[in-house]
Amino acid sequence: MRLGVLLCDDVAPELQAAHGNYRDMFSALFHDYSKQITLVFYRVIDGEYPKDVEECDAYITSGSQFGANDGFVWIGHLMAFIERLYEENKPLVGICFGHQLMAKALGGEVVTSGRGWGIGVNSYAVKKKAGWMKGAGSNVSLVVSHQDQISQLPSEARVLAGSDFCPFAMIQIKTCFLGIQGHPEFTKAYVKDLMTARRQLYAAEAYEKGIDSLSQPVDDKRVVSWIVSFLDTALAKRRS
Repeated sequence: MRLGVLLCDDVAPELQAAHGNYRDMFSALFHDYSKQITLVFYRVIDGEYPKDVEECDAYITSGSQFGANDGFVWIGHLMAFIERLYEENKPLVGICFGHQLMAKALGGEVVTSGRGWGIGVNSYAVKKKAGWMKGAGSNVSLVVSHQDQISQLPSEARVLAGSDFCPFAMIQIKTCFLGIQGHPEFTKAYVKDLMTARRQLYAAEAYEKGIDSLSQPVDDKRVVSWIVSFLDTALAKRRS
């Protein structure tokens, strides 16, 4: 499988020495699948796209410090590309910003949440177990870093996992789109350093709670296995 990684940002320069950039994080995330998956990177934040959507079998987005409602030209171009992928039934996995932008592009709504920042480790109840969610239990946990979240779903979306804090944390739209609010590609060490660098953005209590939550286990390995299984399933259905 050729998986196109749509890069929507860069890790802050002061954190790259210790944690690498998003390219490194996604390479590490899919390391165990390196013989099965070839990653192809596109800096969509700089206007770099595949010449044709069939250049890759499927696509996945990175997160971003920017928001789905920011009026930057490159975000509008990415929304148009997402719409095209959807029209052509091309598999896409949206991570954080990409999860939100996917929903907005298809008629949903994204807002800055009145619940505040989601930081640290968040746990979500599994609402629906799709066939590709092997080993799914009652909950799934991931590290997160977001202020915005989906407030209204596209008409054809179904919720796979959510919480009171983030009701639409994991969604599937038809057979080809999967959205995940959390970051399976982030390590706890990176999130800790990111929270420290952004400490002034958070209420003191939220920051301390976020730091403390990093002692909890996360399901990054399980979630990446779901992503691969989802893409395999979506591609098989697209070919049939």
